[in-house]
Amino acid sequence: MITYPLESMSVNEAKKLQFKLIDIITRNFTGSEILSLGDLGVVPGLNKPRTTKKVENVLSELFKAEKASLVRGAGTGALRWGLISMLNCGDTILVHDAPIYPTTKVTIDTMGLKVIKADFNSKTEIAKVISENKIDGVLIQYTRQKIEDKYKIEEVISEIKKLLPDKPILTDDNYAVMKVSKIGVQCGADLSGFSTFKLLGPEGVGCILGKKSYVDKIEKLNYSGGSQVQGIEAVEVLRGLTYAPVALAIQAEVNEELVTRLNAGEVNGVKQAFLANAQSKVLLVEFKHNIAKRILEEAEKLGAAPNPVGAESKYEIVPMIYRVSGTFRAADKTLEERMIRINPMRSGADTVIRILKQCLEKIEQ
Repeated sequence: MITYPLESMSVNEAKKLQFKLIDIITRNFTGSEILSLGDLGVVPGLNKPRTTKKVENVLSELFKAEKASLVRGAGTGALRWGLISMLNCGDTILVHDAPIYPTTKVTIDTMGLKVIKADFNSKTEIAKVISENKIDGVLIQYTRQKIEDKYKIEEVISEIKKLLPDKPILTDDNYAVMKVSKIGVQCGADLSGFSTFKLLGPEGVGCILGKKSYVDKIEKLNYSGGSQVQGIEAVEVLRGLTYAPVALAIQAEVNEELVTRLNAGEVNGVKQAFLANAQSKVLLVEFKHNIAKRILEEAEKLGAAPNPVGAESKYEIVPMIYRVSGTFRAADKTLEERMIRINPMRSGADTVIRILKQCLEKIEQ
């Protein structure tokens, strides 16, 4: 099996991003402000807490966007408001020829959007589909949706913008932010949406950023006090973002080490291991025999998390060993019997290998 995972930032690159973020914070907050938990309520003139607005200014500067807004609903909410700001009910949206992420599909179905698909791995097909259809907007998922996906998002955005210069593009940057060097808006998209919960931040808070005209519309539609992200949550977003890049870069290093060690035969019973974005960048381990389900049972007893919380949230510290994604199972139903996926989270390679060895020993008994 050949996969094409996204290129992760190195630890040194992640450190630079962390330092850049802190520098921007010091330019937007006083020392006392950043040590506080932030204000609450709907401030006249802003219609949100002052602290939230300052955090949004930091985010727009960090990702070089015209404007940013923190919204309710985590990544799902960010993408939902992005689609609502760009499109009208019944419009036509262009997406990759792959299963649409389930929570995003809810919004698409609710808005009654007509979906047109093109293989984003092929510029020729993108051009053909656009020439044959009236397209009102585009949604591009940054991470992989199919095993064989290898498109570079910057090239896809550039190609679509050449053919549809006046049509908005929204990128789903979940599982990519703070891992890759540039997010969607930095690659030419009009809007980027992602969950801050996946970046060690608070539950339920998403970020949508990009062109001011779209973000202004989102804020206008979220005018009520109950829709506002409070200052205490906004500061927590910044704290999470501060530690996320280095933690995720170390996680990527551990994944690389695990691939090398497992493919060198360090764990008997492992046929092969490789990296893939499914959705998050994870380690896929294929066994010589159909023992995947037994491995999952034993791994949980040995301290491995059996399921995600927010897929790399602040609660997920031990390695997560769980079944392969629905996308991979749809491509080959037999994979579920012999393959698992592993996200080391904050653990080292030695811990993951120890757990796998002990699982195999238990099964052999």
